[in-house]
Amino acid sequence: MSGVNRIDSAFAGLKGEGRIGLFPYLTAGYPDRASCTRLLRVMADAGADAFELGIPFSDPLADGVTMQITSAKSLAQGTTLADAFDIVAEFRQTHDTPIVMMSYVNPLLAYGFERLCADAARIGVDGFIVPDMPLEEAEELAETAKKHGLHYVYFLAPTSDAGRIEAVGAQSSGFIYCVALVGTTGARTELSDELPAFLARARAATSTPLVVGFGISTPAHVARLVGMADGAIVSSAIANLI
Repeated sequence: MSGVNRIDSAFAGLKGEGRIGLFPYLTAGYPDRASCTRLLRVMADAGADAFELGIPFSDPLADGVTMQITSAKSLAQGTTLADAFDIVAEFRQTHDTPIVMMSYVNPLLAYGFERLCADAARIGVDGFIVPDMPLEEAEELAETAKKHGLHYVYFLAPTSDAGRIEAVGAQSSGFIYCVALVGTTGARTELSDELPAFLARARAATSTPLVVGFGISTPAHVARLVGMADGAIVSSAIANLI
């Protein structure tokens, strides 16, 4: 890396082009390791602006049925965090598209935060998203990530109050993951009517880019976010196609 995180470069480019970013989500090792690497390359060539790469986990509490299935099938093939790093390393041989790893905290604790962030930076990961580690418990990983030039991505939800939004805004780097609905991941036909007001509250509290996930399923959903958010994560809708 040149010293500038790929995520920051991606958002600077998106701002210059005046458009919203598309961030596909793939589960590492699903449907199998070789196909996962190939899908990353195909999507990058097709214009993906960044990726969220999920580490399969046995108890994915924030995920709906579709992503639970992808995680279970990947785990059944023996996929580990180390395998996910190998997938990123293979991808980095040909592509520079940003990759943020999403993992529940247990695999990261088992790997060790210092080793995790050192390996991630060396291999070409750009940050981490940890849905079951709230702001109050994230300081150690966030600081270790920062030391290695990585971003730790915090969450906000429609239920976040003003104090929570302000605290996350002050600590955030890279981008803030804005949950589009109350519930688990999964393709939806409509976006929540509460989403515009929620994103407006988040935008008023921080200049960090806002990326929306959970339920983003169609081009129309992404189009609705233009002017409200800086990026959109699409997960279950892609997994259903795979």
